Amino acid sequence: MEAPLYPDLPPDPSAPRCGQPAFWVGPRHLAGDDGRLYDVVTDALAGLGWTSLTIVRGRHEPDEEPEDRQVLRSTVLHISPDALRWAQWGLADEPFHLGGLPIAWQISARAEASSPLAQWSAYFTRDVPGEAVVDFLLALDASNQPASALARPDLVLDAVAAHGWFRDIDQPQAAATDPTFTSHISLGEVPPLIQDGDPRALSAEDDETRPAGWQAWAEPVLGAPLLWVASFAASVPHDVVAAFVASLSSTAPVLRRVLPEVTQERLLRAPAI
Repeated sequence: MEAPLYPDLPPDPSAPRCGQPAFWVGPRHLAGDDGRLYDVVTDALAGLGWTSLTIVRGRHEPDEEPEDRQVLRSTVLHISPDALRWAQWGLADEPFHLGGLPIAWQISARAEASSPLAQWSAYFTRDVPGEAVVDFLLALDASNQPASALARPDLVLDAVAAHGWFRDIDQPQAAATDPTFTSHISLGEVPPLIQDGDPRALSAEDDETRPAGWQAWAEPVLGAPLLWVASFAASVPHDVVAAFVASLSSTAPVLRRVLPEVTQERLLRAPAI
């Protein structure tokens, strides 16, 4: 069972980061994003040579001082060199929610740069471990055909099973959970408004089978708010999803200063010296 290695030295999320001790913690899927999901991902994208653009929408009244301008929405967009992939960080006044949590990163891909529409999109809320989002992007960046699903779906569950996650007894080919039954991965109907270029995702009637997509989430306390959610449109390549869940379920510890309050007692941690 998971328990703190040093229960008398818990990081204090309310304290300034510069004054907080660093810890190696696990399991990764309950470690949160350290409050650095934006920085970790943007640093990785800069290393890949992606271009960043900032879009700001606000309200500016006549004779209003610049410092008094009301910014309603700020979006940072990162675009790959071939313009086939992009990642968007948005802090909106009317955010898009998954599982009751606002979306932090939306990552998309298309088959041709001339197409104005994404073939698929994937969505990540805050507290998704940044390492997993980065590994998803690394796999996406390395793909020669980012809009084509060439791998089999069982690659995704094989990735988490290799790290000790259990396949669902009733759906062994479509779902798995970690050994503590707090984090889950499932292949099934996607939530509303998930962008997908597959026409069946838009035209299927209620009595027809819609394309299935992967969903992942963490529910540390049954019935309580979720810690994080990740949602993948049906057309997201399975090998790219597998890169995400392989990183998410990894048994390697991660460095953290800020831990989610709801999972602190479930984490193994040791001071980083």
